[in-house]
Amino acid sequence: MSNHIPVLLDEAIKGLNIKQDGIYLDLTLGRGGHSKEIAKRLNKGKLIAIDQDEIAIKESQNNLKDYLDKIIIVRNNFKNIKSILNDLQIENVDGILIDLGVSSPQFDNPKRGFTYRFDGPLDMRMDQSQSLTAYDVVNKYSLQDLTKILKEYGDERYAYSIANGIVKYRKQKTIDTTLELVEVIKNSLPKKVLSNKGHPAKQSFQAIRIEVNDELNALKQTLDDCLSLLKKNGRLVVISFHSGEDKIVKTKFNQVSKIIGNRLDIPDNHKPLEFKLITRHPIIADEKEINLNPRSKSAKLRIIEKI
Repeated sequence: MSNHIPVLLDEAIKGLNIKQDGIYLDLTLGRGGHSKEIAKRLNKGKLIAIDQDEIAIKESQNNLKDYLDKIIIVRNNFKNIKSILNDLQIENVDGILIDLGVSSPQFDNPKRGFTYRFDGPLDMRMDQSQSLTAYDVVNKYSLQDLTKILKEYGDERYAYSIANGIVKYRKQKTIDTTLELVEVIKNSLPKKVLSNKGHPAKQSFQAIRIEVNDELNALKQTLDDCLSLLKKNGRLVVISFHSGEDKIVKTKFNQVSKIIGNRLDIPDNHKPLEFKLITRHPIIADEKEINLNPRSKSAKLRIIEKI
């Protein structure tokens, strides 16, 4: 637990502008690093911490043990946030944090199938109760669908080549493990790519994970719901790690906080903007944090406030 370093921790907590008696949501509990710092700052306030991963919830307990009287932990997908709050009889909140990174325990546990560094089953489910796994994506999706996923969700330059390699390989046998998939990916890439810095399977694994967990569609729905749940002066803080995620966040934040086009053309009955951007440009990790936690290198933090 002590080795866990929450990404952009200080920036996220400062961005929430926490009030001691406020109600806050951490939609991605993980090991509880961000939740702990939010709870520390609460007196009569309450934190609702959500995660769909039962193992993550269990592993957060020790980290949060001194603050559990201020925290309600819910196992669910954050896309269900409205129904979760409805069950808790909470209408609006003072701040919401979404950290879209996959938590370290998931990456580091070979049995979960997220990592390309160790051998394990092709799983990648954040919610172990759902049926779709990485095995299904890799072994059952068509060449066209695999290519689309690798290109759109992984920014993979050689998406078609890798997808074609997967389809050819599985004609002989199914791809059952993470390292078996890594070998198929390596064999599908030009030799010059294999000598580049970084793991050749990183982008493909990212893309398959996003597909398995329907992450981008869940994010779009959740952003709309979160904005509607904020009280006046309430803030939404989002940390993303993938260009597709950040694009969705940036686009939504701009839609609700900016008037696009010529201001002289705005009709008299135009509804006033309800939000303002706190961050015109995303906050990124400094060199010190990146050295301590290499996973923070791709993180981008954006903040918006209800006015």
